[in-house]
Parts: sequence; C-alpha cells; structure tokens
Amino acid sequence: MTDTDTFGGDPQVRFMRRIFGSIEAAQKTFLESVRISPADGRLRPAREHALKLFERSWIEVLQRTNAAADDVAADIYLMCLGRALALNGFQVPDSFFPQRDDLKKLVDEVLA
Repeated sequence: MTDTDTFGGDPQVRFMRRIFGSIEAAQKTFLESVRISPADGRLRPAREHALKLFERSWIEVLQRTNAAADDVAADIYLMCLGRALALNGFQVPDSFFPQRDDLKKLVDEVLA
C-alpha cells in the first residue's frame, strides 16, 4: 500500500506547508545561532509552549497588520519561542530575535 498525498494539490495546504517550512527553517537557524542543542531536555517543553503561544497570537496579529502571513509567521513564532525559552530557563539576548518592534508590540498585546 502506498501513501498518496491527496492534499498536495490544495492551495491552502501548500500555503500552510510553506508557512510551517519557513518557521522550521527559522527555528533551526535561530537555535544554531544561540547554540542551543537539540538534545537539551528543556527545549521540547519550550517548543511546545512556543507553539501554543504562536497559535494564540499569529492570526490576531495578522488581522491587526497589513503584512502577509508568509512574511511574518516566522518572526512571530521566534518571538513566541523567545518567551517560551525564557520560561524554561534559557537566557537568549534580545539581539538574536527579529528586530520588528511593530510585530513585538502586537504579539505582546495579544499574549497579555
């Protein structure tokens, strides 16, 4: 039995795959740049928490700005990841996060 990707032709599915692909790539680059090992036991709960924060914030942030989802999703996720990492004992300087004051303000408002 072969698994056929019956959703691959759906434009919305392709769009979301592109969004999550960009988030995964941004996260990989970010974690490498701050030298957080994928084997660090604190990372999994931080990533799970980041995903919850992202799910709570990204649609509302998009509704408040005129930016395209694929232009800002990775930045919003990294901001959420930063919060989650801090709550799980990581110390990451602000300079490693996206320097998007407009998005940071909106994310902070949504997650307050």
